Amino acid sequence: MVQYAKISATAHYVPEKKVTNDDLSQIMDTSDEWIRTRTGIANRHIATTENTSDLCTKVALLLLKKSGISASELDFILVASMTSDYAMPSTASLVQGEIGAVNAFALDVSAACSGFVYALSLADKLICSNAYSKGMVIGGEVISKILNWDDRSTAVLFGDGAGGVLLTDNTQICVLAEELQTDGVRWEDLTAGELPLRSPYTSFKKVNAYLRMAGRGIFDFAIRDIPKNITATLKKVDLDIGDVDYYLLHQANIRIIDKIAKKLDISRSKFLTNIEKYGNTSAASIPILLDEAVSEGTLVLGSGQKVVLTGFGGGLTWGSILLSL
Repeated sequence: MVQYAKISATAHYVPEKKVTNDDLSQIMDTSDEWIRTRTGIANRHIATTENTSDLCTKVALLLLKKSGISASELDFILVASMTSDYAMPSTASLVQGEIGAVNAFALDVSAACSGFVYALSLADKLICSNAYSKGMVIGGEVISKILNWDDRSTAVLFGDGAGGVLLTDNTQICVLAEELQTDGVRWEDLTAGELPLRSPYTSFKKVNAYLRMAGRGIFDFAIRDIPKNITATLKKVDLDIGDVDYYLLHQANIRIIDKIAKKLDISRSKFLTNIEKYGNTSAASIPILLDEAVSEGTLVLGSGQKVVLTGFGGGLTWGSILLSL
């Protein structure tokens, strides 16, 4: 029997400490008005005692509680992140150990702000292979640890958090179409955490490991390439832009979302947002938004609503997945 992947539960978690724009104005040359008008962000949550694996573990435990599935039933755990606790072990391995998922394999997916979409695509293929039936996909970031807090052009944009989904096998197809893309030629537009050569046989190179972004280039990339990507995804199943109930885009900048909606010529009301509360949480932004929409009743699991998830960011990477919930 052919089986497909179905989202059976959603969850998210953010650190307790909320940092407002006014709070940031106390430590850098900025203001609430400056940040809001350029980004749409009012608040973000910043980790003070928890690392990325801690946030992801909280999400994993919530997913188990909501679904009624035990950790030992899981076949895999995928974590999308660019801010792992370590280069090794993977964040997914730490989560697997913490929740006692003794039968699950675990791995990280590194695709920056597209990470959750990439990982969800991979998880779908794992379940559709008939080799696995239950798994988690979590996007989690503690971006505050890679920010230069003296650089207001980047520090005001980001927040910490995690979100995820629990997938189970199902007889009805749920992932209707997808379009994943990468352009490694433009990698320098968004970088973080460079690891230089460092051995007795090389010359030491001092690097800036902080997150660096060519803001104008990323903005132009998003409003140019994302509408094309969404259109190409829907074309694979002969759907029009208006046939989709809601669009859940990576929460990078409210102006980007506004311009994409205008370029696609569809109602802005179909684009769900929460950037004002959390800022840009990279790989966590889409699953956090998804869980909030489910919790509020805007999206209903099992309803058959058509939803597009779209991520875009470092790599450069971008991609969309069309779901039937």
